[in-house]
Amino acid sequence: MTKPAVFGAALAVGAVLLLSALGAALFVESGLYNIGADDHHTKPVLALIVQLRDRSIESRLSSIEPQLAATPEMIKAGAKYYASLCVGCHLAPTVSKSDLRAGLYPHPPNLAQEDIQESRRAFWIIKHGIKMSAMPAWGKTLDDAAIWDVVAFVRKMPGMPEEDYRQLLQPP
Repeated sequence: MTKPAVFGAALAVGAVLLLSALGAALFVESGLYNIGADDHHTKPVLALIVQLRDRSIESRLSSIEPQLAATPEMIKAGAKYYASLCVGCHLAPTVSKSDLRAGLYPHPPNLAQEDIQESRRAFWIIKHGIKMSAMPAWGKTLDDAAIWDVVAFVRKMPGMPEEDYRQLLQPP
């Protein structure tokens, strides 16, 4: 390729990038996209957000050493943290709805019904939270041991009878 051709190609790429940036800036400035939690994302935006979230979390899991055994003490401690911090959004064996959860979008998973397969992923999400989802970063207030307690409980909770859950919350 000759120097003028390379220059022309670089100029064309630069122009496309500049126009794309200008178009994106105009779109943001217009306010056309409704960011309200009571209006769902379009399918392409939701697909992009889900992919971004999943890839972001996945790329950070290798630094986390999984806890291999969940002891009864961890599960009991995790249940108490969960009852005070998580039930309003993620429900529990004794809680099937909440006023807070009704207004959240994206809708948080019902952890009383969903199996949590990957403990490191659950740990990372609890510790770091997820932007623009109402999932707080509990790592600012809980240490890693307490977060592993919550993970231990969340992994045992699906299908847990209400009475078992109530017993976990009883004082020693």
